[in-house]
Amino acid sequence: MGAQLAKWRLPEDVRDDAVLLISELATNGVCHTPSARLLCGVGLVTDRSLRVEVHDHDYTGSDLARCEPCVDDESGRGLFIVQAIADTWGVDRSALTGGKAVWATLSTGY
Repeated sequence: MGAQLAKWRLPEDVRDDAVLLISELATNGVCHTPSARLLCGVGLVTDRSLRVEVHDHDYTGSDLARCEPCVDDESGRGLFIVQAIADTWGVDRSALTGGKAVWATLSTGY
């Protein structure tokens, strides 16, 4: 993914944030859904906006669980990171997998 972002000549900080976002969203998909596979995508929505998505196979219809991690917890902060870095983010039903599509957008800096 980083190579494609570089081809699009996005600033390094935007590329780093996009890689971190897709990593956090994919980790949530692996840890909190019954999905054997995830579909990850990244695309320029406009010349000023980048969107990353992770589609899972969780058909339960449940929302993303938000937790309040304790100071000593080693996990549980992924969505806080997504919220802090992304301009916007959300969850929709995936037209591609039938599960959830968790997405985030970033300004490209242009």
